[in-house]
Amino acid sequence: MRINLSQLERALLSAAKRVPPDERVPYAFEQRVMARLRERPAADSWAEWAAALWRAAVPCLGVAVALGVWAMGPGGLRGNEFSPDSDLETALYSVVDTTTESW
Repeated sequence: MRINLSQLERALLSAAKRVPPDERVPYAFEQRVMARLRERPAADSWAEWAAALWRAAVPCLGVAVALGVWAMGPGGLRGNEFSPDSDLETALYSVVDTTTESW
């Protein structure tokens, strides 16, 4: 089923033109609405970014805590499997070989 948008638009516009305007709308209502819209301050993109980042900080903190608990728990990393101190020391001393003279 294919809808012809231009035909639908013409039908909606002709139906809208047949309906008389409602007398309950206050005088100059559209001018007041447009004036209120013009009064609104422009969107501050920096403030929107800051708000989004602060909202994202809470889930990130939760993920970090959950991973920390998992790593320290019984199913996580154990004692000597991961030792940043010894790994760093090994990496630093591997460059310095004191058994041979290079010059």
